[in-house]
Amino acid sequence: MKLEIPELAPRAHVWVAFSGGLDSTVLLHLLHERRVPNLRAVHVHHGLQDAADDWVRHARRVCRALGVPLTVKRVTVRDAGEGPEAAARAARRAVFAALLRKGDLLATAHHRDDQAETVLLRALRGSGMAGLAAMATLADFGAGRIWRPLLELPRARLRDYAQARGLGWIDDPHNTDARYARAYLRQEIMPRLAAHWPQAAGSLAHLAQRAAAGAQLLRELAAIDLQAARAGDGLSVAALLALSPARRRNALYHAWIAQGWPAPSDDRLQHLEREVLAARADAQPLLRHEHGELRRYRDRLYLLEALPPLPARGGRIWPARRRALDLGGGLGRLHLGAPPPPGLALRYAAGGERIQPQGAAHTRSLKQLCQARGLPPWVRQRMPLLYENKELLAVAGYWRSARAASLGLDPRWETTLPGAAPAG
Repeated sequence: MKLEIPELAPRAHVWVAFSGGLDSTVLLHLLHERRVPNLRAVHVHHGLQDAADDWVRHARRVCRALGVPLTVKRVTVRDAGEGPEAAARAARRAVFAALLRKGDLLATAHHRDDQAETVLLRALRGSGMAGLAAMATLADFGAGRIWRPLLELPRARLRDYAQARGLGWIDDPHNTDARYARAYLRQEIMPRLAAHWPQAAGSLAHLAQRAAAGAQLLRELAAIDLQAARAGDGLSVAALLALSPARRRNALYHAWIAQGWPAPSDDRLQHLEREVLAARADAQPLLRHEHGELRRYRDRLYLLEALPPLPARGGRIWPARRRALDLGGGLGRLHLGAPPPPGLALRYAAGGERIQPQGAAHTRSLKQLCQARGLPPWVRQRMPLLYENKELLAVAGYWRSARAASLGLDPRWETTLPGAAPAG
């Protein structure tokens, strides 16, 4: 069997996910035969079966015979409703991700039959193009990469290899227990498909390759559309609505996952379009979900992590001789630009605030100023205000009075609060 080993950084480790089963046993021997540098093995002890301790002993015997260092990690599998298979897979992935350092490679023994089963499972669950793309041969994973060198080989080829070399392996009874979705496909469905369509596994694996290419094109199209729609730290609603429905849905899908949020369902995207994008121009719609929120202000759509909590409005006296202050609560840092005058107070908006900006003939309400500048309400609620007695001297980062200028105050607000950059 030929293996194309990815380019490795100096001193990078190659970790084999070694269960002790047929597939991972073949992979470990193949990489050992090819003298892959810094080869390691990792075995995850799930504790789900009585024989789990025996499997650890088997893994140690195999690795000792090959001279490959073995790391055993014990996990507690907690099923939060996604099923035991998914829970065990999540526990393994967490172990692997924590193990990898920058430049490391995690080698797994997924093969063509695994790929075919994955495509079929995802199709039955209604996955989109990215889901049907299934597993990639090489992809980013944790601080390193995941490598599946056997992905184009059928399971039968691996069995022939192991038998020809007299390799021993363990069989996990879960792999033949039809109560589990993948085992049911493997035992009941795939053999029947192969009886009528001998090329079924290969065709499904090829579909994954086609889907991966299609998913890449959709990502590239989304990047073009999102760049065109970019407006400050938000997206132009008008630009999104100018796209065809399918193209707009694709752009929103990729904007969503670019936030690091799990892929949105079709229902959630429809809700976003109906309740947020299609809202009247003067509305301020909000769509919250378990990972963040989406807000619209005027023509801008903002995809946000949870906003910092509203600060206490009572305020505090600015510390003497301090020119800068951490605001706390995720609100950033405020620089005065000059020593603070005695009694300078830091407060936040409670409503009804007014200021006479330097050079202006009259006072203006803070609300009017923010609306004219295009600052959304959640910024107005969190922007730092500087007072001398009852007079509003400055709205940090935006406006200052003649009195503030005479004191040398030119407040600068360092914040990552979305929408704090004026819309212009």
